[in-house]
Amino acid sequence: MATQKKTAEVDYSMQEKIMALYELQKIDSKIDAINKVKGELPLEVQDLEDDMAGLQTRIDNINAEIEELNALTKQRKREVDTAKIQIGNYKEQQNNVRNNREYDAITKEIEYQELEIELAEKRLREYAAAMKGKKLQLEEAEAAAEERGADLKLKRDELEGIEAETAPQVAAYEVAAEEAKAKIDERLLVAYNRIRKNVRNGMAVVTVKRDACGGCFNHIPPQRQSDIRQGKKIIICEYCGRILVADPEVEE
Repeated sequence: MATQKKTAEVDYSMQEKIMALYELQKIDSKIDAINKVKGELPLEVQDLEDDMAGLQTRIDNINAEIEELNALTKQRKREVDTAKIQIGNYKEQQNNVRNNREYDAITKEIEYQELEIELAEKRLREYAAAMKGKKLQLEEAEAAAEERGADLKLKRDELEGIEAETAPQVAAYEVAAEEAKAKIDERLLVAYNRIRKNVRNGMAVVTVKRDACGGCFNHIPPQRQSDIRQGKKIIICEYCGRILVADPEVEE
């Protein structure tokens, strides 16, 4: 019956698993070095893309507000035209009134329409001022978007150039990494990835050099060094938590 371990097809020794971890660390370190070349470019590109999205949203909102102001302006102008027509009609009716009460009633209607015109014209002035402000905001937002767009293109081109140049190397490293992972138990991979995230330089597996941990440089006792060389179990540095392995070059 097959087991659930990744190493089920081949029964690798603990020494082989430890060395596979060491090889995986060397491969991941090479990928880390390539990513370091990119520097802050990925984050800068992401920030600029976020800025562009925010600016586009702002531009869309301003355009919507301008459209609304245009619609309100047209509506108020129609109201003014309607009121003027009404005033003309009422003035014609005043010529045919039969008494003072009808005349006064029509006069009040004329005054009401004149007030409606004044209110509409006041609103039109407010809309015109708001429209001027919105158009200025739109110009500023579009200028900022153009500037950010130019920066984004430069950063994207630079990042894409680096990625295109390093893609074959990264692909080869990823294949080699998968081959190394095939020899390692899932629990060891989980531990390895957790340590990589917790240490500053991503070095989860380090060698013992000159009787010291290759990660934190603290002294490793002789007996512990002997256990590391035997490779019968995973040895963790008690100071920094990294996985310790014997230096293959020294062992040879």
